[in-house]
Amino acid sequence: MVTGVTGQVIGRIDKKTKEFYVASGQKQDYNVFGYQYANNTTRKMICFSSHVTDVRDNYNGCPLGAYFDTGEMKAGDKIVYLGGVGGFGRMNFISGNGTKTIFYLPKSSFTIK
Repeated sequence: MVTGVTGQVIGRIDKKTKEFYVASGQKQDYNVFGYQYANNTTRKMICFSSHVTDVRDNYNGCPLGAYFDTGEMKAGDKIVYLGGVGGFGRMNFISGNGTKTIFYLPKSSFTIK
């Protein structure tokens, strides 16, 4: 199992819209967290995992939730890339009701295409 900043690429950022996506049906084992600050020792804010227990029970208590992929987020929710901060991408979780929450995702877990 891969955790924290030592991960493999599971997501992509659309170069034009800056939206972040994690595709469904990936054939790899993954567990990637977004953190409150650009440091993997800070609070885990969101989880993308291939493990049922991580997602179903939100095992890590992430306030933004735990998902297999971005398609499982609530309707209207999206994640937008704001730029890089060291080894992290600064992300904006925008809920369907307009609430915005900043979190940091390890750059090793996504590509920009």
